[in-house]
Amino acid sequence: KTDLEGNLIGSVAGLLGHLGCIDFCDGDGRLYGSLEYKNDVIGMGILAHLGSDAQLENAFYMAIFDVDKIDRVGMDATTDGVMTAVYLKEVVDDFSASVSCGGRTFAHRHGCSGIDGTTFGKIPGGKDDRDYLFVSYGVYSELDRADNDYQVILCYDTSDWKQYEHALHQDAMHHFGPAKPAHKFFVYTGNTNYGVQNLEYDAATGNFLMAVYRGKKESFPNYAMYILDGSKAPVREKLIGVEPETEGEVLSLLDNGAGEKAPGWNFEYGSTG
Repeated sequence: KTDLEGNLIGSVAGLLGHLGCIDFCDGDGRLYGSLEYKNDVIGMGILAHLGSDAQLENAFYMAIFDVDKIDRVGMDATTDGVMTAVYLKEVVDDFSASVSCGGRTFAHRHGCSGIDGTTFGKIPGGKDDRDYLFVSYGVYSELDRADNDYQVILCYDTSDWKQYEHALHQDAMHHFGPAKPAHKFFVYTGNTNYGVQNLEYDAATGNFLMAVYRGKKESFPNYAMYILDGSKAPVREKLIGVEPETEGEVLSLLDNGAGEKAPGWNFEYGSTG
């Protein structure tokens, strides 16, 4: 935490997981960020970098920082009262699932590798004026399956989240959180490398910007930036490539004029912050 001249006011340390995209909530004045603990190449790499031999369960949270309390350098996220966390069961369930696709069994439903892109905004279509928390799945880059071509974005009403907010103790992580999101949206972009890295709601247009690491499937244009069309309400339809046949709430990409099935833009900034 700094002032606008760059002078350091405070910092928070102590997390053993991956803190991804963050967003400031105007409604309550706090900072929300996707937090994941997982025993994959990313999770193990983080522990190795920290020199930690901790044994952590696969768990996914929305971390919530009370920024007013960050007033000195080196505060501890788990013991100094600056952070609470809400457990996201939907993400854990999809990350932990095994699914069939094309006669083969794959780990991770929808290719879920956890969560990253985070923002507050309004549901596309203009029928609901409330602000919701949107958090995007990370998606593994796997080219030999057809059920991982959607970005998955969970939508939560955080107005009742006080009941779930608890301090996070990484040696005994809590499971307090909503059983389901208010909505589970799907966006057909083609497979990308670790999903939406940064998700940003643009209040002026109602659109959502999604910065990604480019995908590698040759049947898709594989852009670095996609934009959700905020004027178009979600449509319930069959999800392409997902077995068994499943319907989901599908959001529309903003048209770039190229007549593509997954239109986007060659905007290279945003995927790394």
